[in-house]
Amino acid sequence: MIAIDRMTLGSPPAGFGFARTGRGADGEWSVVADPTAAAGRAIEQTGTDRTDYRFPLAIHESLSVANLDVKLRFKAVAGKIDQAAGIAVRLQDADNYYVARANALENNVRFYRVVHGRREQLGGADLRVTPNEWHRLGLRAEGERFTISHDGKTLFSATDGTFTEAGGVALWTKADSVSRFDAISITPLP
Repeated sequence: MIAIDRMTLGSPPAGFGFARTGRGADGEWSVVADPTAAAGRAIEQTGTDRTDYRFPLAIHESLSVANLDVKLRFKAVAGKIDQAAGIAVRLQDADNYYVARANALENNVRFYRVVHGRREQLGGADLRVTPNEWHRLGLRAEGERFTISHDGKTLFSATDGTFTEAGGVALWTKADSVSRFDAISITPLP
C-alpha cells in the first residue's frame, strides 16, 4: 500500500515522479484532504488543460516490475473534456506502456497499449462510472495476459506481447480530468 496518509497536504505526492504523454501542459499533482478517502487524504491531478491528447502521469519511483496486481480507488471529480482515471503498468517511459482507465463521461473502462505516444485499444467494457463517487479499478499483468476489474468485478482480459519486460507503475489521467486516487495497492507477482 502507498502511504498517502503520511504525505504532506498541498504538496506533490512523495515517492512519485511526473511526466506527460501527448501535448499540452504537464499534470499538476498534489495531496489533498478528502474525508471520504480511506486515509482522509488522496492524490489528485488538478490541472485542467483541455488539450484532448494530454495524459498526465504520476510515476511511482521505487518500483519496476513486469508481473503485478495493482488495485486502487479513484474518484472522477471534474472535467468537461474528460473525467478519466487510470493505472499504467510496464511503463518504459512517458510514451510506452499499458493503461487501464475508467471514464465517467463516457461510462466505460478501456485497456490500451501506448507505443511511441500512440494509444491503441486492446479491450473494453461499457458500464456506469458515477462521477464524484469512489470506484475501484484493478489491473493484473501476468506475462502476455492482462485482466481488468472495476468495483471488484472482473470485466475482461486481453492478451498482448508488446511490453514484456519490467517497467514502472503510474497513476494516469486525460485532458482536463480532475481525478483523485487512494487505497493504492501494488503487489508483484512471480
